[in-house]
Amino acid sequence: MADLSRDTDRAIEEGRALVRDNREGGRHRRMGTLSIGQGSAELKARHIANKLAKIAVGVVGVLVAASVIGGIIGGIGFWGVMATVLAIAGVIGVMSTRKIKGPQLKDINRGDARQMVARTELWLEHQRLALPPPAVQVVDQLGVQLDALGQQLQGVDQAHPAVVEVRKLVGEHLPGTIESYRKIPAHLRREERAGSTPDQQITDSLGKISSEIDSVTRQLAEGSLDDLAIKTRYLEYRYNDAEADLGNG
Repeated sequence: MADLSRDTDRAIEEGRALVRDNREGGRHRRMGTLSIGQGSAELKARHIANKLAKIAVGVVGVLVAASVIGGIIGGIGFWGVMATVLAIAGVIGVMSTRKIKGPQLKDINRGDARQMVARTELWLEHQRLALPPPAVQVVDQLGVQLDALGQQLQGVDQAHPAVVEVRKLVGEHLPGTIESYRKIPAHLRREERAGSTPDQQITDSLGKISSEIDSVTRQLAEGSLDDLAIKTRYLEYRYNDAEADLGNG
């Protein structure tokens, strides 16, 4: 009876957690199309502009084809006009449904530092639905911080050791921490081990990374590049530990 009672209590608690997550996460699902930062917004704007350009090319192609056919056969008639309209609608429909894809993990840390920051923002947006609501709030905060960091990195030599360390923090450790969490089966993410759950660990880890990004941005703003290069040497050790904790969770 004791085991049955424990199982019942656990089932009830899991049900409550699911309802709570659905309630709290609903807002974030509705915000799924919103950008967490300027960098990701610019990438999506370029995607939309590219999509519109392809739609225009496709529509012009259909009209040219219809004109050529009409010239050859002496007019396309009513059904030809209808076929042209349907073809144009098809081009618009197909191109409009093409959504921007999140960057692959291996592609995040490419290009210059600002491009890397923008890709990290876009990648983070695609991870929000897989994270617990408290971690989603940290991710949204990270978008603002990454914008500020990207601006500070603009005038810095890409080969400077400080930039190399920042790339490790933002392009490797940040996404690596989330990937470690995502590898944990969903039904184990609320299971407590050593006084904490994976849901709590990912939120805490992202909070630490957020604090570190804020510190790095402030140092860059002050021009303390040499101090930053020295300070960030231990980041790989710190955040590899965070990923290991999640992996063990």
